[in-house]
This record gives sequence, structure tokens and C-alpha cells, in this order.
Amino acid sequence: MTPRKRYAAVFVLLSLILVMLVLINIMTGSVKLTPAQVTEVIFGGGSDAMNRNIVMEIRLPRVLSAVILGGALALSGYLLQTFFANPVVGPFVLGISSGAKLAVALCMIVLISSGHAATSLLMVGAAFLGALLAMGFVLLISLRVRSVGILVVCGIMIGYICSAVTDLIVTFADDSDIVNLHNWSMGSLSGMSWNEVRIMFFITLICFGWAVMISKPIGAYRLGEDYAKSLGVNIRTLRIMLILIASLLAASATAFAGPISFVGIAVPHLSKNVLKTTSPLVMIPACFLVGGGVTLFCDGIARTILAPAEVSISSVTAVLLAPVVIAIMIKRRLR
Repeated sequence: MTPRKRYAAVFVLLSLILVMLVLINIMTGSVKLTPAQVTEVIFGGGSDAMNRNIVMEIRLPRVLSAVILGGALALSGYLLQTFFANPVVGPFVLGISSGAKLAVALCMIVLISSGHAATSLLMVGAAFLGALLAMGFVLLISLRVRSVGILVVCGIMIGYICSAVTDLIVTFADDSDIVNLHNWSMGSLSGMSWNEVRIMFFITLICFGWAVMISKPIGAYRLGEDYAKSLGVNIRTLRIMLILIASLLAASATAFAGPISFVGIAVPHLSKNVLKTTSPLVMIPACFLVGGGVTLFCDGIARTILAPAEVSISSVTAVLLAPVVIAIMIKRRLR
């Protein structure tokens, strides 16, 4: 089988698995639904008002959010690993997600205390600024420190500092609406609306298209800076684009769902092992599909494992994906 046919077969399989996970997540919950009921509601409108409300207003927006934001985090991780040429970096490890979380929390507190509503676009903008600031600190450290291991540790420390400040803000807040930030700060996909789905889809679509457009320069960059320069790639411009795309993707995910750990680190490696290639033109859509499926699977566990209570999705992703990261580090060390 030629590589092109193998890639096509893998993408078809990944798409089928994703569709199956979408259907399972829509059917499961406090109210069980059959595939026929779900299909009737989605394609035919359905005559049962309760089922229609459960599917169209509660579960389907949440499922689509998990796919979009999971894909965004995985793609962000792939771009960051390309930028740093290291397989154990990602938006969560480098503190980018935590910086975005801190900015969103501060923005929401200021707005709520002044009697204003926090719009989705404003939250994404605040998260983007927070992500860029955290990324800026990591880049400053990278100019002084050549060891990637030390860089990753510094990124983790930046993340801990941002998370600690966020927790202090949430803990000492008096307003009940601000106190409710605690669930979001732990990572949650509950309460997603269609308006939020449209915004995150639009942002992710732009970033995805942008990443595909620069896939050839990315491929050259992964083979070495000198090689990329010999092909006419502007390294500085490419690096700026990688930072902007990765930060915007991570910021969008954090603004809507809070920090979701390890998806950005583990998924690119899972995708590479499945497809047996590092070609950006193949890896970019593969990371998105696998990231969406993994996040949706973890969200289904978070919703149902202790039902009717809900576990934070970040806890589930940490338990399932942290061993993948450990295996990557051990394998890299042995090499």
C-alpha cells in the first residue's frame, strides 16, 4: 500500500471513530437516548421537546466544543514542539494555558465587579494576551538558557505561579459569580452555548487554515534552520507565525474550557505513531482529528464516571495522557 493510500485509510478510520464518539457522548448522560432518538432530533427535528432540548441545547454544543477545542490544543502542541524542536513541550507545560487562565480570571473579575457582562470574544482576547505574556517569559528564558530541560522546568514554574495567583483571586472573591470560576479554572466543558461554538469554530478554522498554508515552510524548518534558509524560508517570520497560531489556539481553548492538561503534548506523538510520518501537511489535520477524539473521549468519562457529579476534564486527561508523556521522555532519554 502506498503512503498516500495508507494516510487516506487512517483518516477515514479516525473520522469514523470520531463520529462514533460523538454519537456515544450525545446518547449517554442522566437521560439515556437511543441512536434513533438522536438521529430524529438532529435530522428530523423530533417531536419530543425534552429530547430536543437535551440534544440541541446541552449535549451537541458540548460535544462539538470538545472536538474543536481538543483539536485546537493538539495543533497548538504540535506547532510548539516544532518551534522548540522538543517533543515534551506544549501549551500546558510551558505555562501558556495558565497565563491565559490568569488573564481570563482577571478580566472576568473586573467586568463582573463593574456590572458588565463578559463576552466570549473579550475572553478570548484576554486569554490571547495572557498566553502571549507567558510565552514571552519562556522565550526570554530560552535566550539565556540553551538546555531544553531547564526551559521546560521554567515553563512549568511559570504555569504554577499563574495558577496560584488565579486560585488566590478566585478564593478571596466575594461575588458568587466569581466564585463559580473555580469549576472553570479546573477545566470544564459544561454549559457551552451555540454562540460560543460558532466563535471557537471561526477562530480555530482561521488558525487551522493558516497552519496548512505554511506547512511547507514548517516541514523545511523541522529539517533544520540551515536547510530551511537554503530554501528561502524566513526563519524569523515563520517563528512569529508559529507563536501566534499556537498561542491563539491555546488561548481559545483556555478561554472557553479552562486549562486542559497534556492534550497538546501527547496527541502529536500519538498521531505520529499512527501515521508513521512527520509531514506537516499530514500531521496538522491528523493532530486535529486525534485531539478532538481524545478530548471527547475524556469528557465523556468526566461526565459519567461519578454521575451525577462531574469530574474536571483536566483530571481525566492527566490520568490517561501523562503516562504517554512519561513514555516519550523515557524513550528520548534511552536514545
